[in-house]
Amino acid sequence: MPLSDSLTAQLSDSISSLNHRHVISSPSTNSELIDAIQDGTLCANQLHLLTAETQTAGRGQRGRSWQSPPGNVYLSLYHPVQTPISGLLSLIIGVELAKIPIIQYLNSQLQAQGLTPIGVKWANDLGFYKQDNKKGSKKESQSQNDHAQTNEEAIIYFNKLAGILIEPVWRAGKLVGVVMGVGLNVQATPTLTTQTCEGMSYQALSLQDIYELLNLQTSLAASASLPTLQELYEQMSKALIAAITSFTQISAEQGSTQTPYRNEFLRQFATMDALAGLRLLVTQNHQGELQVIHGHACGIDTNGCLQLRQDNGKLAALFTGRIDVMRTV
Repeated sequence: MPLSDSLTAQLSDSISSLNHRHVISSPSTNSELIDAIQDGTLCANQLHLLTAETQTAGRGQRGRSWQSPPGNVYLSLYHPVQTPISGLLSLIIGVELAKIPIIQYLNSQLQAQGLTPIGVKWANDLGFYKQDNKKGSKKESQSQNDHAQTNEEAIIYFNKLAGILIEPVWRAGKLVGVVMGVGLNVQATPTLTTQTCEGMSYQALSLQDIYELLNLQTSLAASASLPTLQELYEQMSKALIAAITSFTQISAEQGSTQTPYRNEFLRQFATMDALAGLRLLVTQNHQGELQVIHGHACGIDTNGCLQLRQDNGKLAALFTGRIDVMRTV
């Protein structure tokens, strides 16, 4: 359902040049863009931006659901590509999103109060871990009660502000582009249950929640001082374009002894790494059997794999796996 003309007119020229379309509701902005490219409704050689006020079947990683209440950003950008897409792209997107003005402002305030800043969690999330979850809010306590804990150690729950979903787009067996989807909780905090969390050890967080955590504003004033969704659409779409540009530059360095773009990305990521130094429990599926590894996070390698210093001293590069952060005693 298209948005009213009056609201559409408020959007800036810079995002309208991206063939921007805004709808009140979409099943999934990623799915809608992919379908339109594949059936020829949209030109595969152009940029296309789709934003929605809600999603009825929002998707996260590995087919998980993405709760989509009104008041947040649900945004997908299609970009033509010739370079094969790797997992490094989602990390680059995370870094670029962490640079948008509202995230930088909130991080300055969080750090000034001695609190953990918003960071990039491998492999596709923005948010932070609070070391004092045992003394968290009623909402946090309820969220933890709804999830299974390990018997060995207590899990520290991830406060998830945004998620990233990257999907290649194929036509006639040929890669034509990539859809980069981002869900950012702005004014509404999705209510997560055992079912909607799907076993993952995280809880939802919004920008407004962080304002209230910082005691910067009353709830009403915080809403007024947050960026408008239109402003966020523009800033986030620019971040996605910057990310795909950076990914292309890094990919072009493959095999070269000179890698300035990759080195700069790795430097920036290290300053935003939400897992840095934390104790992890990693669960992987190997041919139908679950394998559990313990260790400490040691950043990422040049290919974007998570580096884990295992308890046996060996360094493992992880391409995939479920990550749980464990409380150390």
